[in-house]
Amino acid sequence: MTPISRRSFLAATAGLAAAPAFGQSGGSNPDIAIIGAGAAGIAAARRIAAAGKRAIILEAADRVGGRCLTDARKFGVPVDLGAHWIHMPDINPVAKLAPGAGLDVYPAPRGQRLRIGRRYAREGELEDFLAALVRCNRAIQDAARGKADVSCAQAMPKDLGDLQPAIEFFLGPFGCGKDLKDISAVDFAKSAERDIDAFCRQGFGALLAKLAEGLPLELSTPVSLVDAFGRSAVELVTARGRITARAVIVTASTNVLASGKLKFTPDLPKRQLDACDRLSLGSYDRIILELPDNPLGLERDDLLFEKAENERTASLLANVGGANLAFIDVGGKFGRDLAARGERAMTAFATEWLTGLYGTDIGKAVGKSHATQWNASPWALGAFSAAAVGGQPSRRVLMEPFRDRVFFAGEAVHETLWGTVGGAWESGERAAAAALRLFGIVSKPPEQPKVAPQVQRPARAPRPVR
Repeated sequence: MTPISRRSFLAATAGLAAAPAFGQSGGSNPDIAIIGAGAAGIAAARRIAAAGKRAIILEAADRVGGRCLTDARKFGVPVDLGAHWIHMPDINPVAKLAPGAGLDVYPAPRGQRLRIGRRYAREGELEDFLAALVRCNRAIQDAARGKADVSCAQAMPKDLGDLQPAIEFFLGPFGCGKDLKDISAVDFAKSAERDIDAFCRQGFGALLAKLAEGLPLELSTPVSLVDAFGRSAVELVTARGRITARAVIVTASTNVLASGKLKFTPDLPKRQLDACDRLSLGSYDRIILELPDNPLGLERDDLLFEKAENERTASLLANVGGANLAFIDVGGKFGRDLAARGERAMTAFATEWLTGLYGTDIGKAVGKSHATQWNASPWALGAFSAAAVGGQPSRRVLMEPFRDRVFFAGEAVHETLWGTVGGAWESGERAAAAALRLFGIVSKPPEQPKVAPQVQRPARAPRPVR
């Protein structure tokens, strides 16, 4: 990170005095400023408002939601381009707010299908696959109790045979956005159970946008520098002017923080910069195909995997929300490389993949298509965090305040719900509670779910932010 002195900061920002004032959504001197209008930022702003203090959310993009985005124009129905799965809806703080916001949450079907070539797995074959998943989860749990952290790949059983590619995709790229060799066994083991899921009928991004209504918010307002030199205030530099606040909550992704787009003066401690590197975002993208008349013959929200032969594989969510749309999701190194080739290559892969599973007529049935590219999104630069080997303690490092007035929040700042919208929301509430203590307001932040020391994971992988 390029060092910035107090003198150079003042010189660089002197010309901003004439910049236009901030608009109607909060003024230029709030009690607490929040960088980012994703789940963590929205949760923090709501808690601050409930405590009677003034906040302002500064969002670099032209919309709210962060890595939660629902689009209703491309296909004429709400489509989640980012997070889609709502984990553990009975205890999920975002799901609990849906009824009051006038949005509907409904349960996702349990289980999944397995395709072997052009046929579905027989009952015994599916049982073998699920039993192997349970063994692998247990092996990772056992490895996490060792003296030294290892990668999930190192912890895997060595006798998986021809099931290995499918299981590695299920637990790695699909579950965590990274290949198993790049994921800490301890981090994987600490993730809370996510075996019951739900969907929002109007879209997960639409739910977050609804929860953000009425909050003081400035869109298209990237923050370039956080000056924490002051003893009683923090200054933020944006293209629209400067803001002074008693405290700041930063919800930018670890990849954005590591990129240097958002600078700090004085510089962030090396331990926090190293934490961002160890919690880098994986790759997870969605290819959406319109398939009129249900040519796959699947049920609503059916989840399907293939008995893959290599890393060139994906997951399928069919008839999403009852619409004639299929989500083909790719992740990990293969997904990252594919996304780098552009939307046309992504759509071609998805069509070819489905054709290989269901026959050539499927390719002819495809209507409209769209593919996300979260790695290239300038204010995300990836999907969600999964710790590298030895990196799990970095989540707690990022919880440490900087100069006692700068607090960090987001899915990467949650030890057990990393990679989820619910985890981002809880971390935002915790950061807000910490910032409010500067004003003498003490409220107990929500506790993180406890994971039992010996957990036998269900046959479904933990579902992350998607």
